[in-house]
Amino acid sequence: MHIVAVLALDKVVPFDLATPIETFARTRLGSGEPAYEVRICGTGGELDAGTFRLCPPWGLEGLAGAGTIILPGRAENPPPVPRDVLAAVRAAAARGARIASICSGAFVLAETGLLDGLRATTHWAAAAELARRHPSIVVDPDVLYVDNGQFLTSAGAAAGLDLCLHLIRRDHGSAVAADAARLSVMPLEREGGQAQFIVHDPPPTPRGSELEPVLAWLEENCALELTLAGIAARVGMSTRTLNRRFREQTGTTPLQWLLRARVRRAQHLLEATGDPVDRIAADVGFGSPTAFRERFKRGVGTSPQAYRASFRAAAG
Repeated sequence: MHIVAVLALDKVVPFDLATPIETFARTRLGSGEPAYEVRICGTGGELDAGTFRLCPPWGLEGLAGAGTIILPGRAENPPPVPRDVLAAVRAAAARGARIASICSGAFVLAETGLLDGLRATTHWAAAAELARRHPSIVVDPDVLYVDNGQFLTSAGAAAGLDLCLHLIRRDHGSAVAADAARLSVMPLEREGGQAQFIVHDPPPTPRGSELEPVLAWLEENCALELTLAGIAARVGMSTRTLNRRFREQTGTTPLQWLLRARVRRAQHLLEATGDPVDRIAADVGFGSPTAFRERFKRGVGTSPQAYRASFRAAAG
């Protein structure tokens, strides 16, 4: 039987810990037999899981023989990863074990060096910090999980469930994975990536600058057919000067700034109204519904319809 060892360190995130335990422990083969043996491993003593404390029945010796090791997320400001933990994970990888992380568990996996030179993900809010600490890792904040074969990483807590179902499908096929997904009341595959859940900051508006009035005007009039030359004429600058000032004061170009403003406006309308997508495309200044759908999916990671299905009910 495939052994899954969940390695929980101090200040573990409860949902990240519970997800692999429940998902793998409840998975059954076509014969009805359990597909996995799940071990909860720790470094000795109680673990702080926030609302409760946990005493793992296994120490690091529980990693021996495990075909898969899961590294759940840790709460904010955790202490350094113990050296014996890093050594145990590296040793498991050396013998061929599959190592997967959930959310901020990617930081533990990154500390082992096993992700160097590979693509990885973590929760979008921590992606920049992961990239800063580990520049040899190609951090992709827009996906739900990354499968490098032996080493896998997932985004936020819910994406950990996507990753677990993906592993089950790799091990036992789609039928077994689909049954596990139904038990979790979860689709086997979700559309889009975590880009659709990222809270994007508003397009930057430098206060007190010469661009502030025109940026406010652009946001209010983003439905108009605006060109670089037209924006430059309104501001009384050449297009070259306007581009330079925008890059200096906003970090982007006028048209890129306008595109971000249009996408944000579209997100708001999709969440707050029942307007048809084609009408929203016109209301936010896209030339055609097709162009709108392409630009929206490129920026948000999912289609306008899927975005509305995910967020309109919550917003209401």
